[in-house]
Formats: sequence, structure tokens, C-alpha cells
Amino acid sequence: MSNSKKKLEAEISSAFIKFQRDLIGRGPQEAKTYIINDMLITRFKGVLTVEEKHLVNRESGKKLVKQMRELLREMYSEDYEKIVEQFTGCKVLSSHSDISTKTGERIEVFIMDKDLEKSL
Repeated sequence: MSNSKKKLEAEISSAFIKFQRDLIGRGPQEAKTYIINDMLITRFKGVLTVEEKHLVNRESGKKLVKQMRELLREMYSEDYEKIVEQFTGCKVLSSHSDISTKTGERIEVFIMDKDLEKSL
């Protein structure tokens, strides 16, 4: 793996953490980004707030946390995509996100218009 790829993955992880801290006052404990062909995948650990950790102990709370997180992601999807585009120079064709209320992890997947891995 090239140093430029590792460096880019680390920079994107940091940018996502900063964006989330600015947005909701706290970010994930950890973020790791992977560039694979035309995909960029970021895995966030420790994303649930103290309140959310309590809520997910109930079925209705799990649904509520998922709904709230999905709505926030929808509202700010353009911002996430902009971060990817700024760092990679690629256009984001689509992006997908999901959160696990069991592990407190979230995953972001971005599909780009070219094979970024090949160019690194």
C-alpha cells in the first residue's frame, strides 16, 4: 500500500471526525477509511452518545436512534460527499450509511466516478 493512499485515508478520517464534532458537539472515538477501487469506506467506532446508549436498550429506543441518525445523515449527506470530493478529486456518484445500535459503529460507503485506488 502506498504512503499517499494511507495518508489520504487518514486525512479523510480526520476530516469526518472534525465535521461530526462541529455538527453535534462530539465525534466518533475512532474512524478508519479504506480506499478500494472506486469505493471509499469509512468505519466509525464509538458513535453513540450517552443518551443513545441508554435508548438502545429498548426496542423502541433502537428504532428512534436509527431514525434520528438516518435523518441527520440525509440532512448532511451533501456535506459528507463534499469532503470526499475535496480530498479525492473524484465525483461521488452515490453514498450509503448505516449504524449498528448493537456495536455503536457506523459505516459510510461512497461510490466514486473513477478507480481512485489505481491512481494512488
